[in-house]
Amino acid sequence: MPDKKLRMMAFGAHPDDCDLRCGGMAMKYRALGHEVKLISMTNGDTGHHEQGGGPLARRRYAETQASAAVADIEYEVYDIHNGALEYDLHTRGMAIQSIRDFRPDVVICHRANDYHPDHRAVGEIIHAAIFQVTVPNVLALTPELDAPPVLGYCYDYFTDPTPYVPSIAIDTDDVFERKIDMVHCHESQMYEWLVRGTEGVPTEDAERRAWLAPRQYERFGQVADRFRDVLVKWYGEERGSAIKTAETVMISQYGRALPDDQVKDFFPFIGE
Repeated sequence: MPDKKLRMMAFGAHPDDCDLRCGGMAMKYRALGHEVKLISMTNGDTGHHEQGGGPLARRRYAETQASAAVADIEYEVYDIHNGALEYDLHTRGMAIQSIRDFRPDVVICHRANDYHPDHRAVGEIIHAAIFQVTVPNVLALTPELDAPPVLGYCYDYFTDPTPYVPSIAIDTDDVFERKIDMVHCHESQMYEWLVRGTEGVPTEDAERRAWLAPRQYERFGQVADRFRDVLVKWYGEERGSAIKTAETVMISQYGRALPDDQVKDFFPFIGE
């Protein structure tokens, strides 16, 4: 399988979720010539304290496309209201069709336990879709997959009802500056909505990028520190102990099984 061109797909609840949770691994797949598609399952139209509705949805769509250009990937946004994503037959069908059309080897999504109802809905929808992508008479006009893809959960810190326990940790140090460039594209979030009430947020582009960088290094440095043992498992003691930023994947039992001896077939940059 080492010579196979892989296809990686990620589902986030909102524009910017995929960039933050798995932007680094997306760029690592692309650097090796593999195909990547990110999907935001809502249009983000309530994610602001001063702007909303159609104008904000269009603004946030433009932010995803700017981020996609940085990473050389495809980025789709479902036109579903922010805060209104529900697990139902319609959204399940949308996910099944997206997965069948792209035919990924690896799918990444939120877990179904999370603080945000949209995040939880993504987990529930993809849980249900990941098996049904193989059932011929479900959406019979879209060709089914022969087998489900590997399903992995992106990082979270929740413990109720179960903690996040990744089996894979990815060194993102070599792509982290470009990941910041991806995140920087989401101006409505990084410099407005998510930091409302924060003093000293810059207004000029270069100053904003410089202000954002240490905050992102701190955030994903904490991920690396929290799962240092998993980094050491895949990169060895010396390198694993020195990694500054990381992304992680918790393999789901709902998708294709992925024993340790096959991990590098699906995450070929691990350990490099």
